[in-house]
Amino acid sequence: MSSFSPTRRVLMVVENLPVPLDRRVWLEATSLTAAGYEVSVICPTGRGWDAEREVIDGVHIYRHPAPPEAHAGAVAYAREYLHAIYHWFRLARIVRRERGFDVIHGCNPPDLIWLLALRYRLAGVRYLFDHHDVCPELFEAKFGKRGLLYGVMRLWERITFACAHVSIATNESFAGIARDRGGMAAEDVFVVRSAPRIEKFTPGPGDPAYRRAGTVLGWIGIIGQQEGLELMVEAVGHLARMGHEDVHIVIVGFGPHQEVIEAEVARAGLADRFTFTGALYGEAMLGALNAIDIGLAPDPKNAMNDISTMNKVMEYMTLEKPLVQFDLTEGRASAGGAARYARANDPKDFAAQIAWLIENPEAARAMGQRGRARVLDELSWDHSVPHLLAAYARVFSK
Repeated sequence: MSSFSPTRRVLMVVENLPVPLDRRVWLEATSLTAAGYEVSVICPTGRGWDAEREVIDGVHIYRHPAPPEAHAGAVAYAREYLHAIYHWFRLARIVRRERGFDVIHGCNPPDLIWLLALRYRLAGVRYLFDHHDVCPELFEAKFGKRGLLYGVMRLWERITFACAHVSIATNESFAGIARDRGGMAAEDVFVVRSAPRIEKFTPGPGDPAYRRAGTVLGWIGIIGQQEGLELMVEAVGHLARMGHEDVHIVIVGFGPHQEVIEAEVARAGLADRFTFTGALYGEAMLGALNAIDIGLAPDPKNAMNDISTMNKVMEYMTLEKPLVQFDLTEGRASAGGAARYARANDPKDFAAQIAWLIENPEAARAMGQRGRARVLDELSWDHSVPHLLAAYARVFSK
């Protein structure tokens, strides 16, 4: 336990996923609680996490109705964000009255939680910015253009960093943005990598219900339009033409683009080779991921993905699965020798890398072992906790 007074109180705010479904936020919240902090969380409802108030593992969760995700246009984004902002302010008043908070821990997207931070700044509340996504690049990747909204998001990002007392980044690329684009002092920027808890993510035989072919490929995540799943479907078609027809693909997750991907699978004549599990949690999720032989990370190379750390990559590695991904800067920094790297956004080469793993099972097994060893030695959540606590020590010193 920490030696400081237990009155160090934290309010975490997340807009796009409920807690504890947001695994990074949940790891942070429970790690802070274990270190003696009092943690409250404001988040949306969804995916079975529908209680307005709940206490889990000592974390007090305050949920609000989830807004519809914006898919296009300024009006849709304004509706989503105004909905969230209203509930942030409403629930923050309740948390302030019932439990209090000394730090607001804002988890983007969007880069708008500084509005809430400014509201409480005069009362001595500090702002810690948790940089999950590069929102301007996320917008560009999602809609294939820049324009006015891209410029607005660059402005919001700059204001966010200006308001933050401390920033935590998921990798060194994001830390560089905080220092260079955000103008933050190096001593106020901390790298807190996302990674599973190794005591919960353990290799095992998996659920045999998913073993529907000689080789099982797997993907996990939020099914959005920027995830590269169309490229993955195209790669599976190439894989069949290369003679590797005895494969099955398990898609674990949910998201606004799922119907589009299912339709793409049907158009390609591959429906019998794909299983869409929907949202899975806990043992059910591990059962599906442990059943796969090869993990897939088809996130296309673009300005956002090239500098982003993908949770799925860390999860495959932790479960001792070799993986295939496009050659992304932070993807290579995470996986090292645990992955095969395809040429940027080339589904045929992506298929060729999958085929190599299928044809070289001993080398693939060794790659999986290297990946898990890399997580255990360098990248597990246990290695991130000291950096998280150092960031909090810094924010409370200011």
